[in-house]
Amino acid sequence: MSSHVKITAILTSRPDKAEKLQALLVGMASDCRAEPGNLRWDVWQDQSRPDRYVLDELYMDGAAVAAHRETRHYKNYLAQIGDLADRTALVLSPIEIGHERV
Repeated sequence: MSSHVKITAILTSRPDKAEKLQALLVGMASDCRAEPGNLRWDVWQDQSRPDRYVLDELYMDGAAVAAHRETRHYKNYLAQIGDLADRTALVLSPIEIGHERV
């Protein structure tokens, strides 16, 4: 049984902040991907709204998410994100389908 945790964050840049937002997200990718318990950390840009980005994160479990939130790069992100973007974050658990979890 999987205890994976998925985080999807939708970030819409504030006026004239899209470049800074993208630089922040791209700049933290390698640190996030190197964290123990991180399975995926990707940044997507909306094709119809280039000022909107989606973070796609997958962690082994809640402990990995908690460890992620204690890192310097995450705290730096939190310190800046309010000035750069409107943010909606979803913290998701897998749903069992048949005898498997997705």
